This record gives sequence, structure tokens and C-alpha cells, in this order.
Amino acid sequence: MRAIQGFIFDMDGVLVDSEPVYMKQERDAYSRHGVVLDEAELSRFVGTTQRHMWSTIKTEYGLADSLDCLMTEHHRQLMEVLHSTPLPPMPGVTELLDALKKAGIPCAVASSSPRELVELILRNAGLRTFFNEVVCGNEVKHSKPAPEIFLMAAKRLGIAPSSCVVIEDSAHGVAAAKAATMFCIGLLNPNSGRQNLSAADLCVHQHSEISHWFSGR
Repeated sequence: MRAIQGFIFDMDGVLVDSEPVYMKQERDAYSRHGVVLDEAELSRFVGTTQRHMWSTIKTEYGLADSLDCLMTEHHRQLMEVLHSTPLPPMPGVTELLDALKKAGIPCAVASSSPRELVELILRNAGLRTFFNEVVCGNEVKHSKPAPEIFLMAAKRLGIAPSSCVVIEDSAHGVAAAKAATMFCIGLLNPNSGRQNLSAADLCVHQHSEISHWFSGR
């Protein structure tokens, strides 16, 4: 890869360990419509947008409610939970972001979650000030594994895609980063389900490994 000029972070499962919260809320939301999914079925939606997830569930299970109604109900419920129970940064995240800031490397968030949710989580975790740009799922037409969200983040940072590093915890996210011609670090987070991150250029178990890799370049 070229010299690193920018870092792009997924949010859920990378900056905060939110997937367990999401999966519980998804189970609760599905059960209200008579839908029961196991962990493997839930984990296929990790890294995708709420629209993609609910569109798939509505089609597969023939739900009568409109897509907008399903999404609005789920989003409201999720916002209530995250307002009452803020998520802390994952271990080592703040240290990594500090190191990138000191090195003059601009950072962006590229999250499939809607902006209201992303801004709430970043603000509550004390991370918002680290990011020059935030791109969210409701700003793109095509969800991960399409590369659109990462290409938009690179464009907003003013950096060539091939000079960006992406940190992702989902198979969809890794596929999107590689389709965008970016160097991808796969964060193996057990709470994100059994994600196959083998397509990533580098796989790690914690953020301190990324800090070590970056400082050694």
C-alpha cells in the first residue's frame, strides 16, 4: 500500500462494543412480529443498514407492516436504550485515536447505522472530536459489502482510497473496504458473531495491536 494518509473506522463492534445491544434489540423487535432468529441468522446482518435488514426480514417472513413502520419502531426502541445506557469506547480505541491525531492522520467514521444513532454513540463515548468526517448508512444508496460508504468517506477526507486504512469487524465491511481498494484491518470481535475476516490484509484481536502496527511503520 501507499503511505497511510487517512484512517476510516467502522463504528459498531470497532469503536464501541454495540453488537450485543443491537442483537438483543433486534431479537425483541423480531419477536413482536413472530420472527425468531438464532445467532448465526442475526450475524448475517452485522455491518449492513437497518433498511437492508428489515427489507430482508419483511420479504422472508411476509410481514404486513410497511418497511418504514418497521424501521421507525426499531430505531425508536434502540435510541431509548442507548440514551439510558451509554456505551464506552472499546479498550485501546482512545489511545489509537490519540496516536493518529499526534501523527496528523485524519480519521473518519463510516457506519451503516443512521446518523442520529451514530452521533449519539460517538458523543456519549467521548470520541466525536477525533473524527474529521462521519458518513452514515442513510447517506448511501448501497449498503456494505458495496464500497460506496468507504469511497464517500475517502472523498470527504480528500484522500485517495488506496492511501486509506479501514478497520472493520464484519465480513460485509471487509468486502466493502477491499472493493474500495483500501488496506483493511479486520478486528476479530467475538461479540460481532462468527465473522469471516480472512479477506482482510491484517487481522487483530485488539486495538493495541493496531497501535503497535502503526507505530512500527
